[in-house]
Amino acid sequence: MKKLYFILILLIASVSMQAQSGKQKKADKLYNNFAYLEATDVYKELIEDGYQVSENSKKLGDAYMMLRSPENAVHYYGDVIEEDNIDPEYYYKYAQALRGVKRYEESRTWLKKYLESGNSSDEIEKMIEKDEYRPGITYKLQSSPELNSEVSDFGVFAKDSMLYFVSARAQDSDVKKKTYSWNGEPFLDVYVLDQKSGNISPIKGDVNTKLHDGPVVISPDGKTIYFTRNNILGNKEGKKDKDRTNNLKLYSASWKNGEWTDVKELPFNSDDYSVGHPTLSKDGKTLYFASDMPGGMGGTDIYKVSVDSLSFGTPENLGEPVNTEFDETFPFMDTDGTLYFSSNGHAGLGLFDLFRLEKENDTVMNLGESINSNMDDFAYFQVNDSRQGYISSNRDGGSDNIYVFNKLNPLVLKGTVTDAVNGEPISQATVRLMDDEDHQIAFLETDEDGNYETEVARDQMIPIEAKEIEYETFTGTVNTNDSDEQDEMVYDIQLNPVRDVDYLAEINNIYFDFDKSNIRPDAAQELDKLVDLMQNEYPELVIEINSHTDRRGTNAYNEKLAERRAKSTYDYLISNGIAPERIADYKGHGETEPAIDCDRCTEQDHQLNRRSMFKVVQMKE
Repeated sequence: MKKLYFILILLIASVSMQAQSGKQKKADKLYNNFAYLEATDVYKELIEDGYQVSENSKKLGDAYMMLRSPENAVHYYGDVIEEDNIDPEYYYKYAQALRGVKRYEESRTWLKKYLESGNSSDEIEKMIEKDEYRPGITYKLQSSPELNSEVSDFGVFAKDSMLYFVSARAQDSDVKKKTYSWNGEPFLDVYVLDQKSGNISPIKGDVNTKLHDGPVVISPDGKTIYFTRNNILGNKEGKKDKDRTNNLKLYSASWKNGEWTDVKELPFNSDDYSVGHPTLSKDGKTLYFASDMPGGMGGTDIYKVSVDSLSFGTPENLGEPVNTEFDETFPFMDTDGTLYFSSNGHAGLGLFDLFRLEKENDTVMNLGESINSNMDDFAYFQVNDSRQGYISSNRDGGSDNIYVFNKLNPLVLKGTVTDAVNGEPISQATVRLMDDEDHQIAFLETDEDGNYETEVARDQMIPIEAKEIEYETFTGTVNTNDSDEQDEMVYDIQLNPVRDVDYLAEINNIYFDFDKSNIRPDAAQELDKLVDLMQNEYPELVIEINSHTDRRGTNAYNEKLAERRAKSTYDYLISNGIAPERIADYKGHGETEPAIDCDRCTEQDHQLNRRSMFKVVQMKE
């Protein structure tokens, strides 16, 4: 009897294991066929049954990231990220998901762990270091109710009074009969909004097919359209790659008899990789696109190719600084020759951010808030010779939507700092601007006429502080709300004079070269100011010197180095006529009190930490 019972238990366990194994195969097949939405349900069932929980949690996190649902991905990655022997790739994936839910500090922690695991990446180091994006220009953004539907809508191109865009609203098309397994939505088509009539309809001609179509760009003469679609021509699907993927390709069509016909495949397409997201230079002679073709820098890169009457040159990778080891997509070339694009490889606010290439210094600039969010922001388009345009984003959750922007000039904040008693300007007063988390966003010094000037963000309440050694510290708030109609804002500051040591601001720090304790010329200038102050304005002023190092070197070595810096500072003041009794103490603190507390310090951070500081101990009139 016991033997029979044991056999029954084994049979039940075997059947159960077979059932779970079958369910696992189903989940993996759905995932490999890009049916991520369906796959998530099966993976969750397997996890609930306790079957291969770790591996299925990873797959479920991956599926949710493909569905652009980082809030769900964070949950499942978080269940496995602390496991021993986990692939460091998941440190990066977890960090990306955390960015998608605005947990930026945690994201940096896991990016650091990814690098510490033996990986190297200049782009990731920049993601860790950079947390401030101030493009100067302000974008006023709002959703476009006339273009958006309940499903995906994105990728606007404007020509004359017509707006071309991509949409999954298959109810308006006779072509699409099935849904895309990736997200459960219908396949994409190209639609046109006639801004004069307000009517939206599928694009006329042979552009739309049974698979994905769009986005598009039209040549300056209006005779040629370039567009992205799946590998399909003449309603016949092309070959899939080795992973059974129907890749994207670029096509052209001609405007004939009121519709787009004569569809042709561009010569640099391939069945083995994707090519898409076209944009043209102002003269129509250069076509820009995104591709993961071999020989790139990693992921999808942005390329350009010359165009001459539908004859094409050889595609050229744009290289650095545009392309990274990750993904760059959706290029747009403005009429002034400025390149805009979307990337998840440059430091940003979310999953994909929008960037522009600064031609003057060949650097990449994040467009900042509000154009970027914690989610995907892409498909920048600016209407010719205007400050209006469109972007696409899934920031509100769910499907992609189209947003309209108006671009405003930088807002310049300027003012004069004066003595509240006599109205005289105060030179060398320090002015600090802070963000809502009390982080410094600007540090200024007034000129000889007491003036300061900087660019600030619009629609903000910005804390401001002003101080000078002979005056009480001023604090206030700059209100940049309702500033859309102005490019300049004046904020004058009056400081009240004092003679009380409690109100004295810090005397300017002096700085040292790496591993050096000698007084540099710039430091000598600051010390000369201090000597003049102590001899001529405050003859009874008593100070204390505190010196510091950066974090390179051992603690013991840095303590000795800081002591040498304190001594050299002391010696300079004494040699220039300051009595020893007016320096209460001079001390070295090594690396224990950094001005910039950082793990991966920039050279600028290190410099700010290598300093001597001055504290007022006593001051009598």
